[in-house]
Amino acid sequence: MAHRTKPPFRADHVGSLLRPRALLQAREDMKAGRIGAAELRRIEDESITEAVRLQEEIGLQGVTDGEFRRGSWHMDFLYQIGGVVKVQDNLAVKFHNEKGDIEFAPAALKVTDRLRLAKPIFAEDFKFLKSTTRATPKLTIPSPSMMHYRGGRAAIDEKLYPTLEPFWDDLSRVYADEIAALGKLGCTYLQLDDTSLAYLNDPQQREYITKLGGVGEKQHLTYIRVINAALAKKPPEMTVCTHMCRGNFRSSWVASGGYDHVAEALFGQLQVDGFFLEYDDARSGGFEPLRFVPKGKMVVLGLVTTKKGVLEKKDDLKRRIDEAAKYVPLDQLCLSPQCGFSSTVEGNALSLEEEKAKLRLVVETAREVWG
Repeated sequence: MAHRTKPPFRADHVGSLLRPRALLQAREDMKAGRIGAAELRRIEDESITEAVRLQEEIGLQGVTDGEFRRGSWHMDFLYQIGGVVKVQDNLAVKFHNEKGDIEFAPAALKVTDRLRLAKPIFAEDFKFLKSTTRATPKLTIPSPSMMHYRGGRAAIDEKLYPTLEPFWDDLSRVYADEIAALGKLGCTYLQLDDTSLAYLNDPQQREYITKLGGVGEKQHLTYIRVINAALAKKPPEMTVCTHMCRGNFRSSWVASGGYDHVAEALFGQLQVDGFFLEYDDARSGGFEPLRFVPKGKMVVLGLVTTKKGVLEKKDDLKRRIDEAAKYVPLDQLCLSPQCGFSSTVEGNALSLEEEKAKLRLVVETAREVWG
């Protein structure tokens, strides 16, 4: 089995890491006006440098900045697209966990002007990450579908976009320009984080999209088309993966269901190089949908949960990799945690030591499986 020199790597991770206490404190201080933006940035830089060292020491070939500068994995990006404004719509999202439900009312967005890219988003953040590591710096950004999924038609001004076709065109153009700009900065590993493509496997979520004015049964086909258009200017040396998630907030989730509803179109048509898939529990369904993965595309199996600290057993992980290999060749498989450790600033319910142990387990297991 070949050791991989280009991403996704045999041992990989999704992106966000638990925020260190000093950084959380600095964000509080900034909010309260005790420190300024420059001081917050300095503390972020220090925290990111430490996080990069940690990832390198564990043996990861692809490293991120842990999304340490963000409050939320997607909104911090989407708000920087021209034409988008932040609104507090108090639309509570229900997240579920083993003990019950928690509600989270994230700020939402409204499209009040034609979409445009005023300047490359996260450019300075990526440059800093690249300057701190000898490994491959990976940038994570939300997939274009996230601009639509939360509010649907209602969040998009009808005077500007009487029909959605021009909206999709503008959105994919913004992303194509962003990806081209990131390529110029030397970004060779980009991940598009997407909850919508995984959520749409859940019949309740398909119903929700239909209520928002979409067509729940076919919405994933539109999203696949828009993401493909967004990849139009992708430089040849850049690897783009997508991570499909069913919601991650304080160790809780939103949607359930295997990948069956979207699998054939998703694996067959989406022009990304690899798929990070959640497979940490029964909620994710079986490996059968992987039969649709074409030759040459990589699948990163998210078998290690970031939702709780208890450590998986290596033999269990190996057994599940073998099961997946019945549907897609072992050489096209990699291993990672199923999601980020801290999709929002709050983080999941596990300790920094438990996070490190999980990442180490991924690296050790991958070495034993793929050599």
